[in-house]
Amino acid sequence: MRLWLYKSAEVSLREQLMTQIVLAILSREMLPGARLPSTRELARRFEIHSNTASAAYRELERQGWVEFRHGSGVFVRSARPSTPLTPELAIDQLIGELAARARKLGAPEALLRARLRRWLSFEPPARWLVIEPDTELRRIVVLEMEQELALPVAGCAPEECGEQGPLGQGTPDQDARGQGRLTRAIPVVLPSKALLVRQILPPGVELAVLKVQPVSPELQAHLQRYLPEHGRDLIGIASRWGDFQRIARTMLIAAGLAPESLLVRDATRPGWKRGLEAASGVVCDAVTATELPSGCFPLTYRLLGPESFAHLRGIEAALTAGAAPA
Repeated sequence: MRLWLYKSAEVSLREQLMTQIVLAILSREMLPGARLPSTRELARRFEIHSNTASAAYRELERQGWVEFRHGSGVFVRSARPSTPLTPELAIDQLIGELAARARKLGAPEALLRARLRRWLSFEPPARWLVIEPDTELRRIVVLEMEQELALPVAGCAPEECGEQGPLGQGTPDQDARGQGRLTRAIPVVLPSKALLVRQILPPGVELAVLKVQPVSPELQAHLQRYLPEHGRDLIGIASRWGDFQRIARTMLIAAGLAPESLLVRDATRPGWKRGLEAASGVVCDAVTATELPSGCFPLTYRLLGPESFAHLRGIEAALTAGAAPA
């Protein structure tokens, strides 16, 4: 077992000695039954008082890590303490296992310390960044993600986050703004824009591609219950996103609704809410659903499905657990 003590450190010599012995046991550098150096040997090797070493051993015995054998010395106990590891000791175990594996590889301790400092200097991403050129579509995706995920969500157009501005022709000020948007962000994109965004992002930046669901299960279930007996009822369609209006109208007609029974509203225009209260239901996106007149029944179509959110939550869980970026 390798030991090192720093007399100028803020941590006491007794605590340093205890921590390193526990680390050696947790990482199996010291196996059950292994004999520890005597207090006299430690005092001579590190020029410390033997009482310091003795106090460390007594505390380790009290905690259940070692045992004193009369006339033989101090030994690692055959069983670890039954009490659960504290968060500090759990982290110490991981560090100890890492150090032990590094030594087996022949890595110098200076290299191990340097690499640990480098990884600890990384700050994990703190927000999602939706990269989408269509302003209204971007608003919808941002809101859906905000409703399901823990990290904050922001959005920008592709040209606002490129390494050198739009199509590589940006000014230094544009470059700086673009890099600032990407700082501590996890970029996400819809499948149709993935190729474009990958070409614009700086090298090495990871990009998460969202998966769009064609028709949300909730909306499909509503339609199945609704048709055909209510096929002539007035149904509203409302969104700021022009493609949503077109796609929803096509989908509802294909499902059996008469074109004249559809009330399509562009939510970017003044007075778009007029008449929607007369509809039996309003097919809308997540943003428009929050702005409908009171009394309207929203049939909300969500772009992102469970598969996308399961993937994104997995990324968040890894970040929460302290995983460093690759």
